[in-house]
Amino acid sequence: MWYHRPAINEEFLQSLPNLKVVASSGVGIDHLDLKLLSSYGVKVANTPFIVSTDTADLGMALMLASSRRLVEGHEMAVSPDTEYFPVDWLGVEVSGATLGIVGMGTIGYKVAERAKAFEMKILYHNRNQRKKEEESAIGAVYCKKIDDLLQQADFVLLAVNLTPQTHKLIGKRELELMKPTAILINISRGLVVDQDALVEALQNKVIRAAALDVTYPEPLPRDHPLLKLKNVIITPHIGSATKKTRWVMMEEMAESIEAGLAGLPIPREVL
Repeated sequence: MWYHRPAINEEFLQSLPNLKVVASSGVGIDHLDLKLLSSYGVKVANTPFIVSTDTADLGMALMLASSRRLVEGHEMAVSPDTEYFPVDWLGVEVSGATLGIVGMGTIGYKVAERAKAFEMKILYHNRNQRKKEEESAIGAVYCKKIDDLLQQADFVLLAVNLTPQTHKLIGKRELELMKPTAILINISRGLVVDQDALVEALQNKVIRAAALDVTYPEPLPRDHPLLKLKNVIITPHIGSATKKTRWVMMEEMAESIEAGLAGLPIPREVL
């Protein structure tokens, strides 16, 4: 499976009675009905670890681009109407700012490692607190309640899996808890954010800006209000989109399929 295609439903499974393995690219499995697949004796594999480095890099890129208004700056610099650069056209600093990471798994932790180099203060919210030595290595402070993180962070970065518990995790209430100067960055799944609430928050300056690698649907309808806002950067779900990583993802998927067909343990099986 690549980009959630083909769609695997009961009709699909009934049409392939000899199917043994489904290998899905990336880490997310929210598009798969694991109980349904298991009922047909089909095993599932994904590529959870190889994507983490590139996705963390993109998270930092989106943070820098949104804070320093790089897209707006590029448009100004190349516009045929630009006669001078205004001296009061300003971004906000990343170095020394407070980063709140929601979801401190492999990707979230790698974002924190990068943020440490920018001397950022790092807060995180996760189902489980990390080990003390892991926290100390990146200077991270655990927030048991997400509200505490939202109220303090200059940047809120989402790196959670999409589950029933994280569906629209960030809605109107959560956005209103954030600082009016804060920037929301989403590198997880579009449905982790209530998009209607986000549009309203950006239009009314409840938060400063958003940088999104994921939306729902993907791509957005061409008349969607998010596409018309200057304080939004949207990229086309490219967290893992580098040549090396995509090549390794393909190799890992092939390895899982070969192992499943040979009756061997699947190296990246989703249990």
